[in-house]
Order: sequence, then C-alpha cells, then structure tokens
Amino acid sequence: MGLFDRFKKVFKKEEKENLDSYDKGLEKTRKEFVSELNLLGIKYRKVSDEYFDELESLLIKADIGVKTVFDFLERLKKRVKKENITDTENLKEVIVDELFLIYVTGENLSDKIKINPDGPTILLFVGVNGVGKTTTIGKLANKYKKEGKSVMLIAGDTFRAGATEQLKEWAEKTDSMFFGKENIDPAGVIYEGLEIATKNNVDIVLVDTAGRLQNKVNLMNELEKINKVIGKFIPDAPHETLLIIDAQTGQNGILQAESFKEITNITGIVLTKLDGTAKGGIVLAIKESVGIPVKFVGLGEGVDDLKSFDIEEYIYGLFKDMM
Repeated sequence: MGLFDRFKKVFKKEEKENLDSYDKGLEKTRKEFVSELNLLGIKYRKVSDEYFDELESLLIKADIGVKTVFDFLERLKKRVKKENITDTENLKEVIVDELFLIYVTGENLSDKIKINPDGPTILLFVGVNGVGKTTTIGKLANKYKKEGKSVMLIAGDTFRAGATEQLKEWAEKTDSMFFGKENIDPAGVIYEGLEIATKNNVDIVLVDTAGRLQNKVNLMNELEKINKVIGKFIPDAPHETLLIIDAQTGQNGILQAESFKEITNITGIVLTKLDGTAKGGIVLAIKESVGIPVKFVGLGEGVDDLKSFDIEEYIYGLFKDMM
C-alpha cells in the first residue's frame, strides 16, 4: 500500500485526536498550496518541463526553501522517469509521498522529548524576542500539568523589562511553581531555581532565557554559563534545548535556526503561529536546512493549541483535500 492510500485508510478522525488541530492549523497553507496544485493539474494534463517549472515556483512560495525544492524536484523527476508517469493527476500522489520522505529520510531525528527518569527533566528555551517564547513555555506548562506532572518555570530572561512578570503570570495560570529575580546574573537565578525544584521533586522544569541575537558572542557566553550551571546541578541536563521560531517569519526563521545552532546545542524546534501563515512548508525547510527536528507546533491561539509534532498528521493536514 502506498503512503497516499495509507493516509486515506489510517486517518479517521476518531482514531487521531490531533487531526482536527492539524486540519484547522494548516488551513491557510492547504487552501493556497493544494488549490494551486490542483489548478496546475488542470492547466497541464501531461507532465512537462513547464509543469515542473510552475511546481517549483509553487513549492518555493510555500516556504519549503530553494535548496529543498531543487533536491525534491530532482528526486521527483527521477521517479517520474523510472515509473513512466505521464499524467499530472497520478503525479499528485507521488508529490505527497516525496514531501513526506524529505522529513523522514536520512538522519534519524526524534520528535519526542527526552525525559529524565532520575529526577527533574530540564527543558531550556532559546529564541529571539517576539517569537512567542514565554507563551510557548506557558502552554507547555499547561500540557504537562494536564498529564499529571509537577512543573516549575524559571525566569532566566532577567534583564528584559516585564519578562519575569510575564512568566510568573503563566505559572499562576497553570498552577505551576515559579522562580525568578530581575536584573541579576541569569545563571545564578537558574541555579537557585533548580535547588528549589530538586528539593520539591519537580518533574518538569521549563527555563526561559534572553532573546538577544544581536551580539552572538555575549549570548553564546551566557548560554554556555547557563549550560554549565545546569549540568553541574543535574548531570546530562539540559535534557532538551528548544529553539522557538515564529512560522510567519518564513526563511528568516531558518536563518535564526542556523545562528542559534552555531552558538549552542539545539535539540529541537518549536514552530509557533503555524496557523497564521500560508507558508507551512517551513517545517520541511527546517529539517532539510539545519537537521533539527520539530518537536512542537503552534496550531492556534488557545492554551491547548500547542501540539507535539507528528509528520504524518502534518502531511494529512496539508493534503487532506486531495485524499
């Protein structure tokens, strides 16, 4: 059974609780991308160079990324030749199949969060200001609390006006523990917070950090210090360093990922505001460009709309109108 047929068979709404979220969250991308793909199939009934040229433009417009698109089209053309595909209607299924393979082929990247079995799991959050970092931390606190875990938020963004207070509000909203102090060394604040978290046997600790990228050297030194403090306190921590990217920034988000990858060990990406853009192809571009897995996606403004990333549900949300 081909991937396309498997999607049609497997994805019944009662079987997958996140499907509605992916369906609604990717609506803008799906409406623009799939409708244009369908129109392309009407304009060109037969596979041709002109069809591939317009497909290339369509994929780049969806923010899949130029290099990713070129690699994808090369593979697609080889498959068309090998399988002797001449009808563009039949090619649609192959396109879905190959886009899925972009994400799952190559390095084995896990979209699951690494949980520490022996004490607190420390998740460190990085990203430029304005991408939704504090909100993401709050939504994850909500998620883990609903799963019955004890949660603590630590405000490591100590110098930005209002940052500590914002995080404290999320702690109160989600009934989580909180630790923060303003205008002092972030590493010291994080150390004190971890002391309290350990004493209280907290399951999940979510640590905010500053969002400055203008001076990479300063930020690198700060993150290095934070990592050392966390590592001394809890071996092998932080267990995840998650980079928050606003999906609406498109290719600029890729540049942010490349920059942060240079200065610290990013283990996963949280893609916020995916529902607010017609360029949902950025998920595939990130994997291809920086080789870091997407761990969570923001598919709406509600507190429950931050979902664990699932490539099959993402592909379904993107192409369900063709199935």
